[in-house]
Amino acid sequence: MAFARRSWIRVASAGVLALSLVGVSACGSSGGSRTFQTQDEGGFRPFGLGRRSAPKGDAGASQLGVNGYLWRATLDTLSFMPLASADPYGGVVITDWYVNPEKPDERFKATVYILDTRLRADGLNVTVFKQIGDGAGGWTDAPTAAQTETDIENAILTKARQLRLANISG
Repeated sequence: MAFARRSWIRVASAGVLALSLVGVSACGSSGGSRTFQTQDEGGFRPFGLGRRSAPKGDAGASQLGVNGYLWRATLDTLSFMPLASADPYGGVVITDWYVNPEKPDERFKATVYILDTRLRADGLNVTVFKQIGDGAGGWTDAPTAAQTETDIENAILTKARQLRLANISG
């Protein structure tokens, strides 16, 4: 009876050990680590479930999540403002506060959302924030002209079209 009981305990402990090894191996990376340059898919994927495959003819899966021309044009157009955050896969560019040296009592901040993978006018949303200095080091929010956001959108779209045409012809 003692022999059968020890045999059962050995089988149970071997099973627990096997499940533990499977659980620990799931924490590891089977496809390498994700890097910013390649965005390789890593992690545990049993039977390849959830894997995104690139369409045939694509150079690779390391593409931007948004239109590349709009992305580059946004960075070029807003290059005079300090960059706070840029997410090329989510399509969000956030600038830090910019103070024009000619008007030190005003400062501006911009947020650009690229909403599409196609080069379209409605695939871009720009929001501009403005603050006015009170002279004592404090800032108060102020409304911006609606035309400001439209002008920035148009400048980005114009630059994106120029980049696309230069890429096609060159």
